[in-house]
Amino acid sequence: MNTDSINSYIEKNFSEKRKIHTEGVRKTAVRLAEKYGADPEKAEVAALFHDMYRGVPVNALNYYVKHLGLDKRYMDNCNLAHGKIAAIIMKRDYGIEDPDILNAVSFHTTGRAGMSLLEKIIYIADAIEPSRRYPGVDELREAADQDLDLACLLSLEHTIEYVKSQDSFLDEDTLLARDDLRGLREKEKENG
Repeated sequence: MNTDSINSYIEKNFSEKRKIHTEGVRKTAVRLAEKYGADPEKAEVAALFHDMYRGVPVNALNYYVKHLGLDKRYMDNCNLAHGKIAAIIMKRDYGIEDPDILNAVSFHTTGRAGMSLLEKIIYIADAIEPSRRYPGVDELREAADQDLDLACLLSLEHTIEYVKSQDSFLDEDTLLARDDLRGLREKEKENG
């Protein structure tokens, strides 16, 4: 896939901080894809697009939510809306049809039950890229190098704790993703 057009978009529209973050996610995602056997090119494309609408003003995001037919729960919620919008725009304006890439972008903030390998990689790469600084990030980085599912589970649990502590809206997909990964880990333990 040619990434020239998204790189041009990033250069023109992203703040310096968002550019650094996106490049960090790109590098981390490609490294994790190579480590865990995912397609590095798909990981790169998803990483470059994941925050395409992150810095957009809330009134513009609300316009997209309404006109792209997204659920009203995304109104006034930049954190949850930006990935959904980016996935739709990727398909509509950039001709990206691969459902795995689209889902990786759409669910990179929340996760979801049944995440693919690529979805897990983008989810955790967003959380652990080198410019991220928050309590527990080093633990997540170590986990991601050992066990991708464990890293995603730990990140989801941290997110749930944090969102609840802020008395903010917690997307059901995050809870379902956590429960799904817990179930997978329990089955692994049972099967030895």
